[in-house]
Amino acid sequence: MTNATLNFQIASGHQILAAAGKRYLRPGGRQATEQLFEWANFQPGETVLELASSFGYSAIALAKRYNVKVVGVEKNPDSVARSRANISAAGLENQVEIIEGDIFHLEAIPGKFDYVLAEAILTMQSPSGKAKILTGIHNKLKPGGKFLCHELLARDKEAEIHSELAKVIKVNSTPLSEANWINACATAGLKVQKQQTGAMALLNLSKMFEDEGISNTMRILWNILTKEPIRQRVLEMRRVFQKYRHELGYIIFCAVVG
Repeated sequence: MTNATLNFQIASGHQILAAAGKRYLRPGGRQATEQLFEWANFQPGETVLELASSFGYSAIALAKRYNVKVVGVEKNPDSVARSRANISAAGLENQVEIIEGDIFHLEAIPGKFDYVLAEAILTMQSPSGKAKILTGIHNKLKPGGKFLCHELLARDKEAEIHSELAKVIKVNSTPLSEANWINACATAGLKVQKQQTGAMALLNLSKMFEDEGISNTMRILWNILTKEPIRQRVLEMRRVFQKYRHELGYIIFCAVVG
């Protein structure tokens, strides 16, 4: 979907930020993802299942950096087509595959994997949706496999934050506390071995420079300043993030089949 066809009033928060030019849409920023990858300790030839792989950028980066084989699941057919073009351009057709599919039906994906990676995916699901996806993840892991997750954290006021976030992000954003994320995993048979929490990085200016680089951060800021529909939505999101700055954050965790 292009900016020309995007309905800015009802588009999801991540679509708005992407329209502004933001490429990295993780609540803890690149630093949190790097910690997650350090815990993973990827080895050449191992297999990774990535949920909601979008345009394939992270799958391509994983394959290049760690020489792993990546299968991405993406529901949007336009994103699937774009990701396949990106994979072809990178010359990684034998190492990265994007499947058009539904993260609620991981049983349709053949095989089992050494890792399942989900970043900023589970937060957007209802409690029953989280439970179904986590069960699917459990069933796709090989013995000894690792589930790597990076999500939004609500240290307190979960119901209140859910209500306010849903209004400004336009999706069913339901962050959990650290204990409730761990319990949700446990219910699906996944034991969290390592976890880390920290401050929200999504609209933090210094983190944006770190994650996006100087030139792209300046482009994002210019788009926000000069495009009123984007500016209005970004300011709405920022207001909620600021209001709950002591409660909202990120969580990363590494879990195994319990």
